[in-house]
Amino acid sequence: MVQTTDIPVMALKEQITENHHEFLESLRHRFLDEDRKAALQRFESIGFPTKKDEEYKYTNLKEITEKAYNFFPKENHNITKEQLDQLHLGEENFDWITFVNGKLRKELSKVSIENVEFLSFNYALNDEKHRDVFDRYFNTIASDKSAFTNLNQAYCKYGFFLKVPKNVVIEKPIHIFYISQNQEENTFYNTRNLLIVDEGAKVEIIESHHNFDSTYVLTNSVTEIFTYPNAKADWHKLQNDNDTSYLIDNTFARQEKDSLTTVNTFSFGGKLVRNNLDFIQNGSNINSFMNGITIIGKDQLVDHHTAVHHNFPNCESYQNYKGIFNGKSHGVFNGKVFVDKIAQKTNAYQQNNNVLLSEGAAIDTKPQLEIFADDVKCSHGCTVGQLNEDALFYLRARGISKKEAQALLLYAFANDAMQNIDIEPLKEKISKLLAEKLEVDIEF
Repeated sequence: MVQTTDIPVMALKEQITENHHEFLESLRHRFLDEDRKAALQRFESIGFPTKKDEEYKYTNLKEITEKAYNFFPKENHNITKEQLDQLHLGEENFDWITFVNGKLRKELSKVSIENVEFLSFNYALNDEKHRDVFDRYFNTIASDKSAFTNLNQAYCKYGFFLKVPKNVVIEKPIHIFYISQNQEENTFYNTRNLLIVDEGAKVEIIESHHNFDSTYVLTNSVTEIFTYPNAKADWHKLQNDNDTSYLIDNTFARQEKDSLTTVNTFSFGGKLVRNNLDFIQNGSNINSFMNGITIIGKDQLVDHHTAVHHNFPNCESYQNYKGIFNGKSHGVFNGKVFVDKIAQKTNAYQQNNNVLLSEGAAIDTKPQLEIFADDVKCSHGCTVGQLNEDALFYLRARGISKKEAQALLLYAFANDAMQNIDIEPLKEKISKLLAEKLEVDIEF
């Protein structure tokens, strides 16, 4: 597979057009054929976004779209338990589910959860008794949104379906691993996750992606979260992949009255990561939380685009994103809050703070509010700067090295974006990754 920039522009789009019929023939879920064809037609009319598109003006996707990819990953692998253990958070009391090269690997998973429906997405699509679930939920909130969500609808095959029934509380967090290995060519995964948390239920998910090869992996992921009345769903995205990994992540959360949904995004690795996060509030007394910590260097790019739709009164949303950028890295944050005219008593908070550690690093930040109600409490803000020299001097005067002093200040800077994490091993993992990225050997 050619991996240089000498291949024709938009090579991926040409591949998609030429190979779609072959891909459809490889699938068994015939009831989705027409939906897949329609999604592909929408994609072809939209095309991949360019820097001329307002939503992508700071993120150049040419590096991704000019490569060619294999759409049919090889299933063979030699992932060992020891390799998987290194990816764990020390979560002996967790459940974990492992996908390797797109396929659910039960022998590398540990599932003790009861009274729930859990299936690989591909299996669920082929299961007649789940047909009504997909008729009701599939693509309900992700439809027609963008080129990538349409591509996902056209090609989705990997991922999982989880339904937590009424009043069922899953005490253990569930860690979902997506691993790619033994791929001799650049590989394209279209991952689809569907989480339904019924009335009064509770669940926590951790999601991480890992590329074990030197070839490039492009993961185009769509996640749909449905949180029903008095239910609670927490989804933690731990993004720490290698430098030959691209991730386009679209997450949609639809909440009913009195529910709470949290999406935390921790971005440390990956060559180019784009996170699109869309919350739809569909009732009163809803709480929506979005937190993010980005720590990158070299020539990495992480782009966060968030949106919260306040459609009913007496709801709250909270966005808190922290960025630390070194080398020639580039960060993007565009957070939007929409308040409908009937959404009185809305309380919406949005904050994006960034630290640039080198002259070559850059951040483009754009918080936005669109408010059509008059009895609301909404605020937004952003900051971009360097470390406080006085605080740095104070720590160094007490015998702390410059690197360690910087690390301590940066940990304090990022710490409030971790305050709502109640999974202690996850907090510890993020602290260790922060130390690794800052190249210091200390424990926070």
